[in-house]
Amino acid sequence: MFNYFRRKRRDRWLAQHPIANELWLPVTTMPVLKNLSPSELARLRELAAWFLHTKAISPKGELIFSDPMRVVLAAQAVLPILNLGHDAYDDWQEIIIYPSQFLAPTRHVDHIGVVHEGEHALAGQARGDGPVIFSWHDVMEGPWLDGWNVVIHELAHKLDMRNGGHANGYPILHAGMNHDDWKTAFSAAFAHLQSLTYSDEHSPIDLYAATNPAECFAVLSEVFFERPLVLQEVYPDVYEQLKQFYQQDPVERLHPQRYRPVQTQYGALQ
Repeated sequence: MFNYFRRKRRDRWLAQHPIANELWLPVTTMPVLKNLSPSELARLRELAAWFLHTKAISPKGELIFSDPMRVVLAAQAVLPILNLGHDAYDDWQEIIIYPSQFLAPTRHVDHIGVVHEGEHALAGQARGDGPVIFSWHDVMEGPWLDGWNVVIHELAHKLDMRNGGHANGYPILHAGMNHDDWKTAFSAAFAHLQSLTYSDEHSPIDLYAATNPAECFAVLSEVFFERPLVLQEVYPDVYEQLKQFYQQDPVERLHPQRYRPVQTQYGALQ
C-alpha cells in the first residue's frame, strides 16, 4: 500500500514537472539514444526528470552547472534503468561534478601483500559510501558510440553495489535469471580479457575490463549500450546476460524497420 501511494505521488509530480521541450529534444540526438523508440524516449524523459528531482548535484571548482548540462547527464544516467524503474537508484542521493578529471586516493594490495597508497586522476568514481563523482569533460565524451561512457560505467558500479554494498561484478539478478549462467559468461570473458593483456592481439574492448570482475561488468555494460554488435560478436553469452539484466536489447534497436512514425503531442517522431 505504501508503494502504491508513493508511485501515485511520483506520477503526479512527473505530470506537473516535465523536462521542457527545449531542454529535452536536443538531448535525444545524442548517438547513444538515437535508436530508442518514441515510447522508450518518453519513459527515459520521465526517468530523467525524477532523477534530477531526487539527486543532489554538486558542481565543484569553477563549473557552473546549467539546466541543459543537467539534462545531458540525467539522460545518460537513466538509460541503464530504462526498464528497471526509478527505484534502481534509490540507495544513493548525490552526484559531484568536477570540470575535468579529478584526483582521488587509491589503495591496493599487491601479490605479496604490500599495501600501495597514492592518488590517481579519474574520470568518474562510484563511492560505496554514497556519491557518484564525474568529470564533466568526460561526461561529454561519453555518448558517441565508441564503447566508452563514464556515466554508464559508474552507474553500473552503483547497480553492482546493491548486492552487498561493494562492487564485485555480481549484481542482484532478476527472478528467472540463472546465477551459474551469469558466472560462466562473465568468468570466461574476464579470463579472455586478462589473456589479451599479455598478448599483442587487438581487443575491440577496453582492457581496463581485465582489472577485476567489477570493472569487467562496468566496461562491458558500456559496450552493451554503445557498441552492442561488438559485444554480441565477441562475448555472446555476456550479451545475453546483460540483455536479461538490463531488460533491453540494443542490437534489436539497430534494425531500421523496427519502428514506424508515432504521433505525439509534440508532433510525429521517427
